[in-house]
Amino acid sequence: MGQTAQTQAAGRGWLREVTRYQWMVFLVAWFGWSLDSTDFNLFALVLRPAVTELLGGHPTVADIGRVGGLLSMTGLIGWALGGFCFGIIGDYIGRVRALMASVVIVAVFTALQGLTHSPLTFGFCRFLTGVGTGAELVVGIPLVAEAFADAHRAKVLGVMMTGGAFGSLIGGQLYAFIGPYGWRYVMFAGVLPAVILLLLRRGLEEPERFQAVKARRDTLRAQRERSAADDAFLRFVPAQLFAPKLRYSTFIGVLFCLGTLLAIWTSQIWLPTIQGQLLARAGISGAAAAPFIGHGMTLWGLGGIIGYATFGFIADAIGRRSTIIFYNIGTIVVGLYMFLWVDTYDLYPYLLPVFGYFVFGVFSGHAVYLPELFPTHVRATAVSFCNGTGRVITSFGPLVAGLLAGALNGAFNQATAVMTCFAGLSILAAILGRETKDEVLPE
Repeated sequence: MGQTAQTQAAGRGWLREVTRYQWMVFLVAWFGWSLDSTDFNLFALVLRPAVTELLGGHPTVADIGRVGGLLSMTGLIGWALGGFCFGIIGDYIGRVRALMASVVIVAVFTALQGLTHSPLTFGFCRFLTGVGTGAELVVGIPLVAEAFADAHRAKVLGVMMTGGAFGSLIGGQLYAFIGPYGWRYVMFAGVLPAVILLLLRRGLEEPERFQAVKARRDTLRAQRERSAADDAFLRFVPAQLFAPKLRYSTFIGVLFCLGTLLAIWTSQIWLPTIQGQLLARAGISGAAAAPFIGHGMTLWGLGGIIGYATFGFIADAIGRRSTIIFYNIGTIVVGLYMFLWVDTYDLYPYLLPVFGYFVFGVFSGHAVYLPELFPTHVRATAVSFCNGTGRVITSFGPLVAGLLAGALNGAFNQATAVMTCFAGLSILAAILGRETKDEVLPE
């Protein structure tokens, strides 16, 4: 018994090594990612009732698929643009300042979505909300990676990514309680996580690695004569991603992100609608279906929490590439079974957490694997470019699924199953990419 207690204490010993500053960085990044996920989860939950009202109250299934897909694409394009821009900003002015600027944008335009009365104005607010949410993850990842550069990086980043699943949990519970009052009130409630994050941010400083990069930039700019290496260091950061030294890593990062994003965001957008269709077959619809759908999304998020949190531990044990392959195979197998072979809601409460484990959990690879491919002075831009490129292409995923659903007489489950198969691209990226387990975070 005494030996068992010592083993357990040793397993938890790394937690005692985390400093107060590191805890604050972790919490800020965690809340940023949870805010990001809460926003998109709430949007998915209110998509059908919102589009129904904005289109006059009696749209066809094809109209809902078309307009809902366009609104989803608009938000994802904004997300991609925000990620691109704020990634570059984060590499120049700092991760913390860039993150907080994005939170203000999210808070304002999330609330404004609830005040719109046409698909055009809703789409405009959706786009700008996406710009803000696009920054939170791509800036938060390098912030945490650099704060924990010397030890426990994969474990902490994996746990940090649970914010995405908690966002689904938060969104699901908000919708379960507020959804019956109308979709506009759901949008207003979505501002609360942003307020919490702004309060946490006060007094947080940049990681030492970024401060060292900034100091080197300032010193080199002040010099009249510089070496070729110094000029390369000062080169516009996005251009550096395509230099011979980094372009293969950039290709692997984009391919990895593309597969995971295509697999998850189509499900994220249309899964509430799929659940609603299954419930309608059982005679449960309208406001009566809202608690079932909200709790279903909560179960999905709970599975994701475990998936996120365990990714880093598995990656430290068997390697980054093998872990990425494991999660993506799980996504494809469980997703296809759930969308193609289950035709009642009865099994969904059991399948949703398993699907969430895989389809959410692989996103810890964005936080664990991507930062290990790039040096500090381009890290935020690299993460944002890989994510952003994937998001631009992925933005068409929900639209394609919506159009497919219209062609398939409203079979959103079949259309979503097709998009889930794109997780295979992430498997290919893991096969082609280099293993970074046990490597020092590049400086």
